[in-house]
Amino acid sequence: MRAMTDTQQTTQQQVQWLHIDEDMAGQRIDNFLRTQLKGVPKSMIYRILRKGEVRVNKKRIKPDYKLQAGDEVRVPPVRVAPKTEGPNPNLNIVSQLDSRIVFEDDALIVVNKPAGMAVHGGSGLSFGLIEALRSLRGDDSLELVHRLDRETSGCLLVAKTRGVLRGLNAQLRDKDMKKIYVALVAGEWSKLDRAVKAPLKKQVLQSGERMVRVDGEGKASETRFKIRQRFAEGTLVQASPVTGRTHQIRVHSQAAGHPIAMDDKYGDEAFSHQMQQLGLSRLFLHAETLSFTHPKTQQWLTVSAPLDTELLSVLDKLTKI
Repeated sequence: MRAMTDTQQTTQQQVQWLHIDEDMAGQRIDNFLRTQLKGVPKSMIYRILRKGEVRVNKKRIKPDYKLQAGDEVRVPPVRVAPKTEGPNPNLNIVSQLDSRIVFEDDALIVVNKPAGMAVHGGSGLSFGLIEALRSLRGDDSLELVHRLDRETSGCLLVAKTRGVLRGLNAQLRDKDMKKIYVALVAGEWSKLDRAVKAPLKKQVLQSGERMVRVDGEGKASETRFKIRQRFAEGTLVQASPVTGRTHQIRVHSQAAGHPIAMDDKYGDEAFSHQMQQLGLSRLFLHAETLSFTHPKTQQWLTVSAPLDTELLSVLDKLTKI
């Protein structure tokens, strides 16, 4: 597929006709345009779609239209922000990502994302993990398969090609990808509470902060829990999300009466303070394991990321029961 030149990325003055090949097929037109028109606000992309300025095979399409191999996409003239430089690969936070890669082959990367690092830039952040990884590898084709909260550590899956991304996204959509998280929660989790099924609804506060709450009008959500270890101070649980809602494990833990340690949005202040006294300075939520069918080999693959030293140290200080 023809790529935009640097000049076009700064100011695209002419209509473009882009040919869709097999590797690009299957993705929504709005997502395709966001990839092609980097620097263009989402609002503008949806506006040119709504006004019919974007055409596929000379026909108007809706934002959810899925591209097919052989499609010809008309992209109207738009002003695009100049291409920005990625983070310096020599920065410590960037260079250290190499040591946190727990699996890599010619199709994908699984990195043990550090807590406190956003998965992508924006909202005041000049860069996130994906921009850092692209800079480190000198490869702009790397794409996030899914996301983790900034405060959460653990397995994050990155695709190296559009075809691999499409295959992994299909597994996520069909709930064929399995995720296991580990969390330290307040109180004594009951053996009877094996699953939390509570609909979740997002809201944006006046401050702009994004929050999620249990709401009958929200989206159906389910998380399955299993006790790993009981402590006098709390419970180490395994959480397996069936659905993939924003802040799902954090809100479902809170809804069950067992908020996660050091959760500044949904936590218990007294419990978090107690864990802070033991050396915990971050949310105790870690994406431990990812299991999925490798999009190229078709083999079932399980990849795990070890708990960071800080989390292990806190667990060592707790009293087992």
